[in-house]
Amino acid sequence: MKKIVLSLAIVAGLTFSATSCKNSTEATDAQEVAEATVEAETFDVNTAESVIEWKGGKVIGGTHNGTIALSSGTVSVKEGAVEAGTFVIDMNSIAVLDIEDAEKKGWLEGHLKGATAENADHFFNVSEFPEGKFEITTIADGNIEGNLTLKGITKNVKFPATVTVTDNEVTIAADAFNIDRTQWNINFNSESATDVAKDNIISNNIEIKFAVKATR
Repeated sequence: MKKIVLSLAIVAGLTFSATSCKNSTEATDAQEVAEATVEAETFDVNTAESVIEWKGGKVIGGTHNGTIALSSGTVSVKEGAVEAGTFVIDMNSIAVLDIEDAEKKGWLEGHLKGATAENADHFFNVSEFPEGKFEITTIADGNIEGNLTLKGITKNVKFPATVTVTDNEVTIAADAFNIDRTQWNINFNSESATDVAKDNIISNNIEIKFAVKATR
């Protein structure tokens, strides 16, 4: 069995975090998506064994953490190397894991999803934008660049991860890293807010950590 491990970068996951993260990336304009060659083999994402982890909190105060699922995705591989990949994020699957009280847990999940008319656009507004997406644009020099789409806004991001390719499976594991959520119009109680108490300010950073498995 051939096994090739590549240091790459990818996105899949969402988190608001006041905790510093050693890997950060500046989002830029969307780029042309990588196309697989006709010889490439397609691996389908195993959504049951793939997970997006998020963790978030205020600039001053505690944090929360949870998960978001992938609804589908494919990875294209040729001669042991990833050529292209697309990952669809199910924004309706946002879950909070650190709150045991069912009422409080449900309230925060609803707020993140935008469950009411009042808070619909505070965070992800899933009724209007039920899916997010990440599409690989470039793989080179131990990094991957890709277009991340949230709330209908697409930006290109770049960062490291580990990709393992075998005959029958591709796994992608990314270290935690930060992006600026306001570049995707996720502005609720952002650091630039002037009419919000300091202890209610939420960090602009989004920390991302994920594990994805795709099979032939």
